[in-house]
Parts: sequence; structure tokens; C-alpha cells
Amino acid sequence: MSAGQTLFLACVDSAYALAVPLAAVLYFRKVRIPRPPVGTFNSRDIVVMMGFVLAIPFLYLALPGAALPVVLGLVFAGGLTVGYQPVVARGLLRWSAILTLLAADVTTRLLLGWDSPVYWLANSCVVGLMVISATNLNVQGGMRLRNVAWFVLLLGVYDLTFATVLPLSQELADAVQGYPFAPSAGLRVGGLGAVIGMGDLLAYSLYTTAAYKAYGRAGLRTALPLVVVFGALVPAVAPPVVDWLTGHTPSLIPAQVCFAPAAFIGFLVLRRRGPERRMRDYLARADARPAPGLVAAVEPAA
Repeated sequence: MSAGQTLFLACVDSAYALAVPLAAVLYFRKVRIPRPPVGTFNSRDIVVMMGFVLAIPFLYLALPGAALPVVLGLVFAGGLTVGYQPVVARGLLRWSAILTLLAADVTTRLLLGWDSPVYWLANSCVVGLMVISATNLNVQGGMRLRNVAWFVLLLGVYDLTFATVLPLSQELADAVQGYPFAPSAGLRVGGLGAVIGMGDLLAYSLYTTAAYKAYGRAGLRTALPLVVVFGALVPAVAPPVVDWLTGHTPSLIPAQVCFAPAAFIGFLVLRRRGPERRMRDYLARADARPAPGLVAAVEPAA
């Protein structure tokens, strides 16, 4: 990997790793998603989430090529409508916006090709909005920083296993390349390319938003540097560093292998500030209430 490619990768991944979690926090501050009646988030939910994470790669690999973008498109459409119903209350307008966004993804891929920066920007927009929606559905629904820290730690072990012992990660990355609705954000310009997985962005957004809910600005000041440094910069510069030290360039260094330990330590540090705020504690703050227009948008769906 050349120095230019490493720099490009570090800059693009850092931009996405910073922008998407910040947007998720902004959504968290301004919009209330009606909480599903599922009780308190607990360790069993972590097991269920890990089950989905384990099953998704095998589903991707099992689907025939033509079916993969159809399934991904349906998943994105469902996730977007759940997250943005409170923002756009009118169903026709909301679905028109979602379908226009998905159509832009497909159209730019078919007309401009997989290497087009326009396609990658359109696809990254879909993925980013999906991550923001899923993050707030979980964090506003009761997911705590403790739950996120353990989930990310397990995700790091999972990624390390499937990148080394069972080399499935690269096979999965190859399987989704070239199709619309690739589950990743990125950018390709000329011979330079950078990609960050949707799962990684979800981990960063969950961690940042849960830290903000739990400890306010102190949580945000802890989470964001960890996300940028260990979620984007370290994975980007690690391959050339390993090559310089060993003479062998690793084909893949999963971002969660770098981020998960740092995130868990960050959680332990924040925990020393006291108990986490729950959602009801956050809502009790006078400045935590959403804007009146967004409250009105939620009420018809309640």
C-alpha cells in the first residue's frame, strides 16, 4: 500500500467515523423514536444481536448475486422508514424520499459503475442514514454504554476470528463488491479507494451516542477521539507499519480489533464518573427535549 493510498484511506475513514456518530448524536438530541414495548435492554439482547451478526455473513454468501441487492434494498428501506417516521410524518412524502434515495444508489451504480465517486457518495448516504436510524432505535430503546462496550468487545473477537482462523471477512467483502446497496461507506477517486463497513459505523455510532446519553459532553469527549484514532486512523496505518516491521503486508486488519479494546477501556474510565444516565434521566433534563415541531411529528405515530 502506497503512502498516498494510506493517507487517502485514513482521511476518508476518519471523516465517516466522525460524521456518522455526530449525526447520530444530533438525531438523538432532536428526535424521539417511540420506544417499542420490549422491556429493559439486557445481556440476552446482546446475545441476540451477536446472533444476527454471526448469521448475516452466511446469508450474504448464500444468496445468489441477483438476489443480494434486492434483499439489501428491502432491509435499507425498512430501516429508513422506522428511523425517519418521526422526522417526516406524512407517509407518502417519507416513502417518496426513501425510494428516491434508493433509486439514486441503484442508478448511479448501473450508469456510472462501481468505481464512480458519485455512486459511492450516494451509497454512503444510504448507509449513513441507516446507521443513524438503527443507532437511535437501540439507544433510545434502552441500550446502555455498558451493553455497547460488551457488544463491541465481542464484535472485536468475532472479527479477529473470521479474519484469521476462519478467513470469511475477505470473502464477504468480495461477495458484496460491485452490487448496489453495498453495506459500507467509502469513496473512490481515480486509483485511490477507501471503504468502511456499515457494521463498523454502527459500532462507532452506538458507542458515541450511548456515551453521550450516559455521561453527556464528557462521554462525547471520550468517545469521539477513540472512534477516530482507534476506529479509523490505527486500522488505516497498521498494514504499512506491520509490513515495515515484518516484511509482510496483512491482507486485512479488522477495525474492531483495534477499536474494541480501546472502547472497553474508555467505558471503564467513564464508569468512574458514576452510574450511567438512563433514557428517562436524560429526558428529565430541560435542554434534552426535542424541538416542538419534531415532538408534533412523533405524536401521530404514538
